Amino acid sequence: MPTAPRKTPKPALKTRLNALNESLRRTGNTLKKLKPTIESVDTIKRRRVARRQASGLHFVLADRIDLLNPELWDRLAGASVFLSRDYLRVLEAHGPDNVQPRYAMACDADGQPVAVMLFQRVRITGDRLRKPGPRKLIDTPLKQLDEHLLVCGNLLVWGARAFAFVPGTDPALVWHGVGEAMYRLRRADKLHGESDLAMVKDFAAGDDTAKDSLRLLGYRSVETDPDMVLTLKPSWKTWDDYLASLTSGYRSAAKRLEKDCTAAGIVLRTVTAAEMAERRHDLHDLYHQVHQAQGLRLASLAEGYLPAMAEALGAGRFICRVAERDGRWIGFVTTVLDGDTAVGYYVGYDRPANADAPIYLALLQSTIADAIGFGAARLSLGRTALEPKAKMGCKPEPLACAVRHRVSALNWITTALTRTASHDEAPERSPFKQSEPA
Repeated sequence: MPTAPRKTPKPALKTRLNALNESLRRTGNTLKKLKPTIESVDTIKRRRVARRQASGLHFVLADRIDLLNPELWDRLAGASVFLSRDYLRVLEAHGPDNVQPRYAMACDADGQPVAVMLFQRVRITGDRLRKPGPRKLIDTPLKQLDEHLLVCGNLLVWGARAFAFVPGTDPALVWHGVGEAMYRLRRADKLHGESDLAMVKDFAAGDDTAKDSLRLLGYRSVETDPDMVLTLKPSWKTWDDYLASLTSGYRSAAKRLEKDCTAAGIVLRTVTAAEMAERRHDLHDLYHQVHQAQGLRLASLAEGYLPAMAEALGAGRFICRVAERDGRWIGFVTTVLDGDTAVGYYVGYDRPANADAPIYLALLQSTIADAIGFGAARLSLGRTALEPKAKMGCKPEPLACAVRHRVSALNWITTALTRTASHDEAPERSPFKQSEPA
């Protein structure tokens, strides 16, 4: 008896089956990550002892930067803009309404400072954890959320820009000191409400000493999206020098961004701190259009933050460049000099206008000219838009953070979250000529 021919699945059905198979595979991988790690009894004992043992350092804690010894603070903060007292005063006066800064200075047995740290006590409500829009399924539970998070770090910038250690000091000791300062501040702030979660952000993902030291204190480390960094060649003295170092395809693409903006009647120019203050409503509206599209918004800039920062840091450390058409601001980008690194800081743009002309990309690449003008050695552009930044020549520098729940018994939740967390990988791009001299 002849056998009936096997039916070939329809393309639509085959696509659904492949999608289901991929979903099951990802679920299986996630469940594997949740499997508890078998740890030695000795490791468990060491962690228990570390969590109950002081670091041996002495601490000065403060709610305001001007309450600390300025000479000692400046000695450790060095050239870091984001630890400078000029910047921290701006943060206190114009910071997000749900963020309260805290400060710690750790000293050795001789009273010499070995570390300074910026902390932030953050109030988190449900509306900050999702994009705006009607989502009734999650609106109700999120509406009830009102928690506090204590961060050793700065939510308004990325990278290791919220702590500084004296070179040569035992790193394991100072990281233990970070954990102890976190504990002391959390206990001191208990009258204002319990902070259930503590976080240290950011440090280099390859810093095993930081990870191991914080792990002893109950923190779980997780790798985040990388910081995209462009190393500036000493031979680049102008924007044209940078363009000349690109291969023809990438150079043409960079020039095309400028031409497209010019064709749309858009001019890019730098503005003063006074102009920023005068048109702060315009700046904030452009920032808000970008910020509101993000799913996670733990902190939002106040309207006066960027103008005040520009005024405090001056033109030698802060540049704001706007995209202007017929006198109307339709985009902006800020660049901050932080030591030998230029930081491509906050950006904002009019979304409808950006759909018609490459405003964002033109502003993004303009930070290269600003960084060269500063005389910086590097340009740090942060975690987002990995593809266009890679095309500019940026390379990823992996970052990590560490989190801990106040109740040790509930740290399994934190463990599960860190094990299942994922981040985007930066694409590999080679925009520069192979023979380009350093």
